Amino acid sequence: MKWFVGSRVDGRAAAVTAVIRIFVGLAFAFFGAVKFVITEFEVTEFVKFGFPDSPVIVYLVGLLEFCAGLMLMLGLGARLAALGLTIVMAGAILTAGLTVGGPFHLGVAPVLLMLNLYLLWAGSGSLAIDGRLAATEGSRPERLAA
Repeated sequence: MKWFVGSRVDGRAAAVTAVIRIFVGLAFAFFGAVKFVITEFEVTEFVKFGFPDSPVIVYLVGLLEFCAGLMLMLGLGARLAALGLTIVMAGAILTAGLTVGGPFHLGVAPVLLMLNLYLLWAGSGSLAIDGRLAATEGSRPERLAA
């Protein structure tokens, strides 16, 4: 449990990590919500990437992005959320990036992948529910060894 909610960073690094976590969370919550608003457009895009012509996949990806984005914004299960979003971004690069390319799939997606990998390693940083959960395991949140 300590690895799940603990943090490898403290001080200013924890504050910067929190900013990264919240920014990435906002981005994914937005991208996930968009999949529910313009579903038909997203289905057409997913078909271009090699997926079946079905809104189910779009809804599942949208749900994962939205929920994981909220988790990141709150700092609740940040590592789990970052793991899920790392997989989504790797999939986006390997499908959309390789089939249609473009600045989003080959520019933004790799940056989001790297930020999620950082969060997976670092944890949630400061101002996170994870930090409060870590504090309940001991007298104070422990910093994990690098």
